Amino acid sequence: MTSPSLLAAPSLRRRMACWFYEATLAFAVGLIATLLFSVAIQMRSGIDSRRWLLQGFLAVVFAIYFSFFWSQGQTLPMKTWRIAVVDRQGRALTQGRALLRYAFCAIWVLPPLASVAARHFTLWQLGAIFFGWIGFWAVLSLLHPQRQFWHDAWAGTRLVDAARP
Repeated sequence: MTSPSLLAAPSLRRRMACWFYEATLAFAVGLIATLLFSVAIQMRSGIDSRRWLLQGFLAVVFAIYFSFFWSQGQTLPMKTWRIAVVDRQGRALTQGRALLRYAFCAIWVLPPLASVAARHFTLWQLGAIFFGWIGFWAVLSLLHPQRQFWHDAWAGTRLVDAARP
């Protein structure tokens, strides 16, 4: 077990910078996965009736990607920003705990997606809804006693400062 002082959360600024880098990298992973999937099943349009298969495929690809790296302690952006993910006691995550964290991380995107599914928005409105929610969700972490994101608290995980190499 690790002492509580070593389990201090990184600053919100660092966590959000890491989140932005993670989103950029996830976009690239999703783009490559979409290309491979589309070529494999000959899907030529985003309005293809089989797009739900693509969405499920991407959910699985991201689940594998994140659960693998989180169970190792860090993704590439987390290494860059010297942030690690551990369980409540400071131990490495199991695959199951990493998958649970992945499921709870959906809170970052599901509320904005649900709101836009209900009606048509302009690109600017979509951006405002999405980034407004992201900002709101990030600031809510300041209300957590250990300054952790709420999805981490629910999943039994925490982000901590990682040692310099």
